[in-house]
Amino acid sequence: MNDQNTLLEKLRKKNRTVLEMELGIIALGILFQLGSVFFPGSRLERAVSLLLGSVLAGVAVLHMYHTLDRALDLDAGDAQKAIYKGYVLRYVFFALVLVLSALTGWLNPLLIFLGYMTLKFTAYLQPLTHKLCNRIFHETDPDPLPEEEVTE
Repeated sequence: MNDQNTLLEKLRKKNRTVLEMELGIIALGILFQLGSVFFPGSRLERAVSLLLGSVLAGVAVLHMYHTLDRALDLDAGDAQKAIYKGYVLRYVFFALVLVLSALTGWLNPLLIFLGYMTLKFTAYLQPLTHKLCNRIFHETDPDPLPEEEVTE
C-alpha cells in the first residue's frame, strides 16, 4: 500500500498535461495492439511497429513539454525560433525512423505511423484523461471565476 501511495505522489508531482497525454497514448496503444490481432501477417512485426510508434509519440510529448518550458524563459523572437526548431527536430527524427523502416523492411512504416498518431488522437481525448486523473487523485477542477464586466 505504501508503494502505491509513493507512486501516486510521484505521478501527482508530474506535469498534469504530460501525464494525461501519456496515459492516452498508452491506452490507445493497447487498443491498437488488440485491434491488430485480427489482421493477417506477422503478429510480432505488427506489435513492434505499433509499440515503436507509440513510444515515439510519448517521447514527442516529453520533447514538446521541454521545448515549450525552455521557450518560456526566452524573449518572443527567440522563443518562436526555439519552438520551431523543436518542431522540425521531432518531425525530421520521425521521418528518419519511417524511412529506415521502409528501407530495411524490418518493421511496417504504416503501423509505426499509426502508433505515432496516438499522439494526435490523445490530444482530442485529453478531456477524458483529465477527468480520469481527477478521479485517481481525488481532485476537482476549480470553478472558473466570472469575468468582471468592463464599463466604459
